[in-house]
Amino acid sequence: MKENKYDDIEFFSEYKKMDRSIYGLKASGEWHEFEKMMPNFKNKKVLDLGCGFGWHCIYAIDKGATSVIGVDISEKMLEEARNKTSSNLITYMLKPIEEIDFKENSFDIVISSLAFHYIKSFKDICIKVNKCLSPYGDFVFSVEHPIFTAEGSQKWYYGENKDPLYWPVDRYFEEGIRETSFLNKKVTKYHRTLTTYIDTLIECKFNIKALVEPVPGKHLMDKPGMKDELRRPMMLLIAAQKIENLDLI
Repeated sequence: MKENKYDDIEFFSEYKKMDRSIYGLKASGEWHEFEKMMPNFKNKKVLDLGCGFGWHCIYAIDKGATSVIGVDISEKMLEEARNKTSSNLITYMLKPIEEIDFKENSFDIVISSLAFHYIKSFKDICIKVNKCLSPYGDFVFSVEHPIFTAEGSQKWYYGENKDPLYWPVDRYFEEGIRETSFLNKKVTKYHRTLTTYIDTLIECKFNIKALVEPVPGKHLMDKPGMKDELRRPMMLLIAAQKIENLDLI
């Protein structure tokens, strides 16, 4: 059974209060860098994996995409996305990312924001993305940084005066399940190394175009705790391009 905390009423209620849920992309600490990595959407067919509230789907249409399919496991997420979407060029699909099965060459661009660390096999996703991407199609995504996910608790180590002293990094090379707390709920995530992300993309016939470890935008530095985000990477952004089809068995 795929984990889906976002249809939990209490969890979703707290998630909706987050700035990125209320204000969209401009309130996301990584967006000022992520946007630079986005390809030209003009006349392109786009797939958004883990589309959430649909912010990236709407952005793609605003930038000239001819069609967008947004996939998410959460009905509550998709309900919000539909309410925010006015374009009939966007279709939302209720489905776990792991279960997508689109025809070959269905899309010119595949994007994903902060979803793949919830999925056990990154390789399986890369195989599916390679299949549905057109030749030289773009694959751009963000995940939680391996330094952020390694130890598991995803909490600062605090001193006696309650100031954050350091971010613990442990079990870095021990890939697999991490149980952490997010919005006061236990959440299952999957830790993998930076090497695994890059080698898997290469193995699955992608060329790495860009890799960014973003710091929050200057316009967000007045937010509580945001300056501490300069002390360790929280996110990893990767732009890749399909170079050839995989020989699938």
